[in-house]
Amino acid sequence: MDDDAARHKMKMEKRKAVQDAEVASKQIEKGLLIVNTGPGKGKSTAAFGLALRMIGHGRKVGVVQFIKGSWGTGERAVFEKFPSLVEWHTMGEGFTWDTQDRARDMAAAGRAWQMALELLHRPGMALVVLDELNIALRYDYVPLDEVILGLRGRPEGVHVVVTGRNAKPALIEAADLVSEITAVKHHFSAGVKAQQGIEF
Repeated sequence: MDDDAARHKMKMEKRKAVQDAEVASKQIEKGLLIVNTGPGKGKSTAAFGLALRMIGHGRKVGVVQFIKGSWGTGERAVFEKFPSLVEWHTMGEGFTWDTQDRARDMAAAGRAWQMALELLHRPGMALVVLDELNIALRYDYVPLDEVILGLRGRPEGVHVVVTGRNAKPALIEAADLVSEITAVKHHFSAGVKAQQGIEF
């Protein structure tokens, strides 16, 4: 073994020892409240990746979409192939600039939140994705205090992912994990339209 390889091996052995000790020190297991926010693309996509991971372990997933309408998406088509593991509810009526009806949007968001509460307490539920809940909170379609209380009151062990831009500070404070996806470059700016398999 030459000197570079030996140095590399020694460095990685030390790093492994530190890493192993760090992993061994983590003893808590609990349901996480995860928030995916920020102006970049991929917040819901990341949440659905977690949902696929959970399904891969044979665990149940619930999805409530607060804003998005009932148009067909690739993710929904995939998840519907697992009816014993996935419960999917598209409760929104489209983006707020499409409906242009605050009372209707609030009523739809209220129904979505009630469904979310049901899923959070459904026996055997491992993960609940609350897609675009941050948008409903931003426009005060559902009361923030009620949402935080409901999320805190879920059964121990149930994971939740909340997606959408502009997460409220109180929700960020309540969360265990917050990821902010930034916008560095977006193809829409270059005139590229929404495409199957990328946006839906």
